[in-house]
Amino acid sequence: MADGIHEENPFATPPELRDPARRFRGRLTAGVTVLTAGTLPRAAGLTVSSLLVAEGAPDRVLALLDPETAEDVRAASRFVVHVLHKGEQALSDRFAGIRPSPGGLFGDIDVIQSSYGPVLAQIRTRAFCTWERDEEAGYHTLVSGIIDRVEIDDESEPLVYYRGQYRGLEGKST
Repeated sequence: MADGIHEENPFATPPELRDPARRFRGRLTAGVTVLTAGTLPRAAGLTVSSLLVAEGAPDRVLALLDPETAEDVRAASRFVVHVLHKGEQALSDRFAGIRPSPGGLFGDIDVIQSSYGPVLAQIRTRAFCTWERDEEAGYHTLVSGIIDRVEIDDESEPLVYYRGQYRGLEGKST
């Protein structure tokens, strides 16, 4: 069962009314990340699945953000991209704005303020980036950032999102 009660989400948009581009995007497996920027207590944070890493000199992160978060990133000039690991669905939902977060987004989680923005202590794979530029892209803003430093946790399996569900790499719903 999808949610423990119903076979399907009773509030979901019927298939014939769904946006074709959104349905196409849903067929692309995406790693789940949380992007943070700014200074606590007024820092920004957002779950982002539309993200690419472009290797080069310098390496870059390209992320599709809502315009408000993109403005926060531009104003802060630096940001952190955290790669969520399997089991962090609640954290993803929190930063996506679909799960309550008493005390604010960063209220009851272990956060370290860095010069790049808030660092989620429990997430150990992350990239520290400097904002480079942004531009309008559909309903979103495409933000480009230069990767200044990367920290990797080789022990954690990443959380992925496919067709509206969190999954592990083995393809089973989590």
